[in-house]
Amino acid sequence: MSEGTSFKYIVRIAGTDIDGKLKLPYGLAKIKGIGITTAYAILRTLGIDEKKLVGYLTEDEIKRLEEAVTDIRKVGLPSWLYNRRKDYETGEDLHYIGADLIFAARRDIEREIKIGSWRGIRHKLGLKVRGQRTRTTGRLGMTIGVKKKQR
Repeated sequence: MSEGTSFKYIVRIAGTDIDGKLKLPYGLAKIKGIGITTAYAILRTLGIDEKKLVGYLTEDEIKRLEEAVTDIRKVGLPSWLYNRRKDYETGEDLHYIGADLIFAARRDIEREIKIGSWRGIRHKLGLKVRGQRTRTTGRLGMTIGVKKKQR
């Protein structure tokens, strides 16, 4: 598997340390905001072997992957693969990774709380948001036990 390059046990791509022993798609999926499907799509468009281990990447391939992952729109992938289509503020199709993804989700929740939508109210009260059952699950706080009868 060696192609004249030394094996790197840890490779840093997009601010994430990736184990060098993982296959490339699974290594890229360790980056928050990149899933297996997106990783395969990026690798196929860049022409990098999907079966290669992350530790055997050359510096040129790491640089190309870094650029592709940080701005996925430059790669030319279809917009349905992005994780933020029709952004609320800009109306564009975007793809966030890492801390930007967490920040955007938190900003969306704060906006919903501010406008007083149903989802915002559920978030504010700390209840389930997506229509799940709450009668028996999602109970937080102190538990109240049942006293056994004294004999």
